[in-house]
Amino acid sequence: MRTRAITFSEAVIPRTGVLREVVMIGAAVGFMAACARMSFYPSWSPVPVTAQTFGALLIGALLGSKRGAASMLSYLGAGVSGLPVFAHGLSGPAELTGPTGGYLFGFVIGAYVVGFLAERGWDRNFITVAAAMLVGDVLLFTPGVAWLSHYVPSAHLYAAGVGPFIPGEIAKIVIASAILPSGWAVLSRFQN
Repeated sequence: MRTRAITFSEAVIPRTGVLREVVMIGAAVGFMAACARMSFYPSWSPVPVTAQTFGALLIGALLGSKRGAASMLSYLGAGVSGLPVFAHGLSGPAELTGPTGGYLFGFVIGAYVVGFLAERGWDRNFITVAAAMLVGDVLLFTPGVAWLSHYVPSAHLYAAGVGPFIPGEIAKIVIASAILPSGWAVLSRFQN
């Protein structure tokens, strides 16, 4: 296995410090809140279709495992504390215990895993980014579907929590897989 590579955020902003960490995590929380606003509730599911999975996985890839997971935990904290950052501007602790709670916690896992893989250079080309995003997405959906099973009968679980979301997830993975290597290519031109 490769040793740790720098993440995209470390390449763009190489200096460290508390202010840098706070700004990056704060920006990630803001980006997740914007992704949550791009949402609608389908008639067949209590789980909204949002851009949040895209946001969580992209943040993990950009910031790395620890910062990515910290960003997602900060996002959850912001929502629980009453800031309207969840889908449809919702907030409060009930969102973590409702039908979508498992997906919200899955953001932390997905961001961490994609960040871990990015720290090993998986964010440099389309194929490896897509593979990292797919792994992260599966790990994000796993607690989501497991928790949703408390609200949806098992016969309807796939239809309510997985199947209809697959085309959107594929599109999000393709977009993220194009963005990251392109970002690295642009960055390398400026550095040379």
